[in-house]
Amino acid sequence: QVQLVESGGGVVQPGGSLRLSCAASGRTFSSYAMGWFRQAPGKEREFVAAISWTGGTTRYVDSVKGRFTISRDNAKNRVYLQMNSLKPEDTAVYYCAATSRWDIATITNDGLYDYWGQGTQVTVSS
Repeated sequence: QVQLVESGGGVVQPGGSLRLSCAASGRTFSSYAMGWFRQAPGKEREFVAAISWTGGTTRYVDSVKGRFTISRDNAKNRVYLQMNSLKPEDTAVYYCAATSRWDIATITNDGLYDYWGQGTQVTVSS
């Protein structure tokens, strides 16, 4: 069992930055690949980024490549999402999720994930 708690959301102007953090409970955090998803009002949940168990492999949705960076610290049981050059279309509730499976082809599928956090709101607005 893994419990996930996100933090770091807020209101930021276009072009600004935020760093989301996801704290995981349990001693087996390093056994899970981690992902970030987001859901905007009236839209389906969307994959944002994922990172493998050791952090050696990452994947991003095209719309955030070059702006967002996912990272993890297994010693602290945390995964991060550094978001730079934020745009209004990045506004959403952001969720972190954990999966015991890693497949670079399907890691974007939310059905692959076993555990989810409660989400943190990110609003990009002037």
